[in-house]
Amino acid sequence: MERALYIAMTGAKNNMMGQAIRANNMANVNTAGFKADFEQSRSMGVYYGDGQPTRAYALTETPQADFQQGPLDTTGNPLDIAINGEGFIAVQAPDGSEAYTRAGNLTIDASGAMRTANGLAVIGNSGPISLPPLEKVEIGSDGTVSIIALGQTADTMVEGNRIKLVKPDVKNLEKGPDGLFRQRDGLAAVADGTVKVASGVLEGSNVNAMSEFTQILTLARQYDMQLKVMKSSEENSTASAQLLQIS
Repeated sequence: MERALYIAMTGAKNNMMGQAIRANNMANVNTAGFKADFEQSRSMGVYYGDGQPTRAYALTETPQADFQQGPLDTTGNPLDIAINGEGFIAVQAPDGSEAYTRAGNLTIDASGAMRTANGLAVIGNSGPISLPPLEKVEIGSDGTVSIIALGQTADTMVEGNRIKLVKPDVKNLEKGPDGLFRQRDGLAAVADGTVKVASGVLEGSNVNAMSEFTQILTLARQYDMQLKVMKSSEENSTASAQLLQIS
């Protein structure tokens, strides 16, 4: 009975963790460039010394993100870019490290720094991109940032910088709590000239809302089943105690 209670308890706990993963996907159904997280559960044996496991417990994990491309929406904004196919935009994480994202809704702040919508600096040829006061900006398919400086005419457009575009092996990527991707070995990916972007286009989230909602309901039912097993284990334990008292 104690073993059944333990197994049911770990099952219920990990059902809740699975629901948290699915709920986070649902919460980001409208987040540009968001990649849904997969969720899976498996049983893990509990060993005490040599021999066979005495019991098993449930384990919920996020093995990988879904790297399938999200829908592309035309915005007409010259600072909106979307990766064509595989690849990522390199950004500077809050801790100063290099990280990668598919969110291409970029902005230029008052100091001329190019940033993502959530304020992360976009990395260029030699660090974070910083541009002078400008009249117009265009981003080429290779990530080249061309500008017309403030007070200049259209025929004076020059290359201001180039966004670092990378294409690391997705098997070597892990997603952090901040939603950014990093290489598991901690190294920075090299720029890849084969990665192309479309300007004036934004990639949406690849979350399938109906699928995520269905999975949340399934996990909720599994959670209820685990609670019923825990309740039955408690009732059996009480009944056993009463029999021992009679004897």
